[in-house]
Amino acid sequence: MARKGLFNLEKHFAFYGAYHSNKVNVLIHTLFVWPIFFSALVLFYFTPSICELMGTQPQCFLARHGLFLNFGFFFALAYSVFYLLMDVKAGSLAALLCMACWVGASNLALTIGFSLAWKAVLATQLFCWTGQFIGHSFFEKRAPALLDNLAQAFLMAPFFVLLEVLQAVFDYEPYPGFNTSVSLKIEADIREWQEMKQSKLALN
Repeated sequence: MARKGLFNLEKHFAFYGAYHSNKVNVLIHTLFVWPIFFSALVLFYFTPSICELMGTQPQCFLARHGLFLNFGFFFALAYSVFYLLMDVKAGSLAALLCMACWVGASNLALTIGFSLAWKAVLATQLFCWTGQFIGHSFFEKRAPALLDNLAQAFLMAPFFVLLEVLQAVFDYEPYPGFNTSVSLKIEADIREWQEMKQSKLALN
């Protein structure tokens, strides 16, 4: 059953899908979106933990393994909870990946240190974002979704590329009729965008 408001997966996925209909562009995003999320967590590892802010020394199991309740943790947790609320089954997998990224990014950051981490993060972010903009410019031929809805594009992208993989490989859909309904919405959005584009060209 489709959910309403903020957690309306059908509406959000249709919005994202309308900007990612070209197969090459979809592949580029599938390869580059999660590395952007992971590398951000590497940098967030160096933010202070709750224990540091409270002036206490953590002695818990997590701290002994280089894991701290810092901004990176809450960033990954927020994404995880949001995805779970969007769809329990696919959202559970997405949440697991988010928290796995937090653990992996924390261990990587601890191993390489800040002086190397920020350089690796910068290189990864530049490479992946450049790749996505190339995908939109040369293959999709439509501006990225973030130019129309920045918050939605950043928050939804990791989940949606995962959902696209689940659809392609396992023919997954959150509920019966989801894929058909989303496809119709995407087609309508693309048609409307093309008509607007043609109108602007005619005026010029």
